[in-house]
Amino acid sequence: MIITRTPFRVSFAGGGSDLANYYEKFGGAVVSTAINKYVYLSMHPYFFKNEYLLKYSKTEHVSSLEEIEHPIIREVFKLYNIKGVNLSSDADIPAGTGLASSSAFAVGLIHLCNAWNGTYLEKEQIAAQACQVEIDLLKEPIGKQDQYACACGGLNFIEFEQNGQVNVEKIYLPQDGYEKLQKNLLLFYTGKTHKAGDILQEQKKNTTEDARKIENLHKMVQLAKDLRTELLHDRVDAMGEILKTNWDLKKSLASGVSNPFIDECYERAIKAGAAGGKLLGAGGGGFLLFYVDESNQEKVRETLSDLKEMPFMFDYKGTNVIYYNKAKMLENNDDRF
Repeated sequence: MIITRTPFRVSFAGGGSDLANYYEKFGGAVVSTAINKYVYLSMHPYFFKNEYLLKYSKTEHVSSLEEIEHPIIREVFKLYNIKGVNLSSDADIPAGTGLASSSAFAVGLIHLCNAWNGTYLEKEQIAAQACQVEIDLLKEPIGKQDQYACACGGLNFIEFEQNGQVNVEKIYLPQDGYEKLQKNLLLFYTGKTHKAGDILQEQKKNTTEDARKIENLHKMVQLAKDLRTELLHDRVDAMGEILKTNWDLKKSLASGVSNPFIDECYERAIKAGAAGGKLLGAGGGGFLLFYVDESNQEKVRETLSDLKEMPFMFDYKGTNVIYYNKAKMLENNDDRF
């Protein structure tokens, strides 16, 4: 059996500039971090060597690649010529909550298939291949930030060049700076999931045709650059105002980004002392992130007591093989039908 563990991510500023329609014209940038919430993928030989048993939110038992319904599994298995396996997926959070569950799955599966075949890719190469699968092969209307955040781990400034090149730069703070940043970030689940595709399709159209929305996305990219600078100078409290400004700009990009329930929860938190915040992911549901000084945290928790808080820390490893027993697998492989 082989098991991979791949982190989800939290994005702070610049989201949307990783869509090709934008960065191919202007270049883009985001600041994000991987967190210690994960998707776990395990794979071992299936009893029937020419069939597949796939267990995720549903179970598939099929005899050919073409029959696999899960699009990411189907395309990645085709790329790596995977046959006769039992694949299982487990995750710490639900899908559709704005923490990049789909891209984390793609990254983890590519890492898993490389380990299965005895091949090796650097983490940025894994991210690039996940982009190829999700964006080029499956035509998902998504950007590139999630794949790199989940694959590489850590707190990063990620740039998207006009030629498609992606640059991942680690943001280093003193230890007490990291501790303060993590301590002051609070994450609350709204209880609602979302389908990112529709919102991103509208956002893509708007940031191609609407000059005002394009200008707002320019401002969001600058916020990502500003946040990088502030963090590198250990000015951690700048996070609050940058989150708040980024959220105001993000809401203008597409109609489904927010809704009355999200707006009401957000305003409650701000009145209780949060310095700023934003909804994670494309919008419509998922997790609300706030930057809150320690002195105000209990008031924010109290006012948002109807939401589920999810404590988290940063993850610095990225996608990782946490169990590998290929020798035992091969030893038992000959007796399969």
